[in-house]
Amino acid sequence: MIMSAEINLDHVLLEVRGMFEQYETALMNNDLGVLDRFFWHSQSVVRFGTSENLYGIDAIRAFRSSRDTGTLKRSLFKSIITTFGQNFATTNTEFVRDDKVVGRQSQSWVRFQDGWRIVSAHVSLIDYPAVSNPGNRNLSSPARES
Repeated sequence: MIMSAEINLDHVLLEVRGMFEQYETALMNNDLGVLDRFFWHSQSVVRFGTSENLYGIDAIRAFRSSRDTGTLKRSLFKSIITTFGQNFATTNTEFVRDDKVVGRQSQSWVRFQDGWRIVSAHVSLIDYPAVSNPGNRNLSSPARES
């Protein structure tokens, strides 16, 4: 029997939006402790980044502690949060970094006994023409090497 999930229950959507906003604040401040708290502490968690494929919480922690934090600042647009029932959600957003690089991020969140955790994440960069221009911002494509 297939059960239908209740989509975007107000109270669940509010909870996940709060977690998403806290995650973004922690990311902008490179707060490793808070960022670590948001990820599922399992070897089954996955994070695919712009140039890395990370399998397991240990790989995610090692990446975060060694990466260059000079280009973390960004503005989000077209953020979409969708919840399915009480315990599962997805977050998807596009972003523009301060260095004008454009990208997108998606996350799958699950509510465990100890709270909401990201169980899968993906971050990628895209060429400017492929993305909707948020508010007619003057964005340039990332520089390319020939």
